[in-house]
Amino acid sequence: MLSAFPSRRRRRPIRRVHSSSPSCNPDRPASRALGPNKATYNDDILDTWVGIGSQLDGLGHLGVEHVYYNGNKLADFADPNGLKKLGIEKVPPIVTRGVLLDMAAYYNTDIVKEGTAFNVKEIDEVAKKQGVEIRQGDVVIFHTGWLSLIGKDDKRYSAGEPGLGVEGARYLTSKGVVAIGADTWALEVLPFESKNVFEVHQILLAMNGTYILENMDTAALAKDKGYEFLFVLGQPRWTGGVQAMINPIAIR
Repeated sequence: MLSAFPSRRRRRPIRRVHSSSPSCNPDRPASRALGPNKATYNDDILDTWVGIGSQLDGLGHLGVEHVYYNGNKLADFADPNGLKKLGIEKVPPIVTRGVLLDMAAYYNTDIVKEGTAFNVKEIDEVAKKQGVEIRQGDVVIFHTGWLSLIGKDDKRYSAGEPGLGVEGARYLTSKGVVAIGADTWALEVLPFESKNVFEVHQILLAMNGTYILENMDTAALAKDKGYEFLFVLGQPRWTGGVQAMINPIAIR
């Protein structure tokens, strides 16, 4: 599995259990058991930011001066009850070839330093070293070791990260990849390469319709040198959603 536990970059979910048990609801009497067979139950209620943990950024997530993918203007599709266009429910199941680029191995380190940008030179050299070719329709995922900071150095994890640079983003989208991800919270390099803010997100989402995968748990694949695999994702189909918590699978 490529999913990771919830990120501390944003507040953890508020999770409540609706139950027939008085231990879960001490302020009210227990619910009656249901039917002659006395069925009892537990249910979940979540109040949370959806962009936590391993996540998918949909095409309605980030735009350029209120213009989003395919020329959609925010005023025409934004709604408090959910996006009228570009919602996460429009993302099809993704079953395709996955490529892991092990940037930690490339830099000979356990954790790639924050502010390290992956552009054409780095992408091509890692692919050549690993003997893989990036093709149209692929999902490309970077392994940096950054996710291992969660729970050990949360302040550093949240303050910056290594990641995809602007040139690298344009390069990968020119190859026609479906999605790009990493074991980091924003995919792109932070601090940014220029004064532009989240420009890589703009290039991928708004300009090319390329999905973003964040906080991918890539450690096991990197350890096994699993540089090519079958990527499988069926995301939650929340109508009008901007992002989704996901649990993608890599099959070798």
